[in-house]
Amino acid sequence: MTLTAHWFLPTTGDSRHVVGGGHGSTPGTAGADRPPTVEYLGQIARSAEQLGFAGALTPTGAWCEDAWLTTAMLTRVTERLKFLVAFRPGQLSPTLAAQMATSYQNQSHGRLLLNVVTGGESAEQRAYGDFLDKDGRYARTDEFLDITGRLWRGERVDHHGAHLRVEGAELTRLPEPVPEVYFGGSSAAAERVAARHADVYLTWGEPPGQVAGKIARIRAAAAAHGRTPRFGIRLHTITRDSSAEAWAEAGRLLAGMDPERVRRTQEALARSESEGQRRMRELHGGATDRLEVSPNLWAGIGLVRGGAGTALVGSHREVADRIEEYHALGVDEFVLSGVPHLEEAYRVGEGVLPELAARGLWRHPVTER
Repeated sequence: MTLTAHWFLPTTGDSRHVVGGGHGSTPGTAGADRPPTVEYLGQIARSAEQLGFAGALTPTGAWCEDAWLTTAMLTRVTERLKFLVAFRPGQLSPTLAAQMATSYQNQSHGRLLLNVVTGGESAEQRAYGDFLDKDGRYARTDEFLDITGRLWRGERVDHHGAHLRVEGAELTRLPEPVPEVYFGGSSAAAERVAARHADVYLTWGEPPGQVAGKIARIRAAAAAHGRTPRFGIRLHTITRDSSAEAWAEAGRLLAGMDPERVRRTQEALARSESEGQRRMRELHGGATDRLEVSPNLWAGIGLVRGGAGTALVGSHREVADRIEEYHALGVDEFVLSGVPHLEEAYRVGEGVLPELAARGLWRHPVTER
């Protein structure tokens, strides 16, 4: 089975340095270097489309532009690219979310993918009016995805749950096709929800052994529900013509990280309730002298950025080697990014993806027709 490559839209802003933000940390000023205008994000989206990326992930949170509105605008400047829209169930009623997704899917001719983010930070959730604790949020997400799934199947839904209640809910139009649900999370509660609802289980870029363990757990849990999800991974890239050039760029990015900002970011991330964030922090422990945590896997991004904090660093061939290694474990979808996102899309698209194509692991979506 060939793999699928997606890119990332920096709706916080872009830079030649790592832009922070997420999971209780605050964005750095570097995001102001290239503000997240529709014009700039459109450049990235059009380039990703031309290079052969299947879709583009957008984040969600107070630190970035709204994913629904921004990507809806970008459908008008692209033709094929799908948009992996991140959203939090606690901020929308399930009926409204099902209706919004249906409208998006049908108006865009099937270009919506959904990245369901339960939310790992109670303080940020409370700012949006959500006062459930973490376990409550996952229980609500379970109910939410049950309701939306039934609505998309054309059912009339009555649901009286612990967290959600709808009566006589139904859609006058159904999505074509039903948008796939991407879902991540490393806690036991997250894995239970993923087993029941995820079409694609997403993990952040942990070393291969840790990723293999996650895949085995989710696969077994999903099988108990008669389901067989696919698996994806979220990684940054620093890829160049030679390994030396790539590691020199990693060194430049590290040198541009103010030690005081690293300290403040790590203090903020230490308060995160996210199990995935804890696992990201454990890879580097806040230190800058042991950042290659697995061959070609560099944890330096996570020093100043919440969420996905690792990058594949190396020559195009080396990065392709690591992608092939994850693919052999069962990872079929790769959500990649790199700074600046416009230039790095070309480095991956013109360097790494052709290498994967030569190995029979990837095909340009246009040439597949």
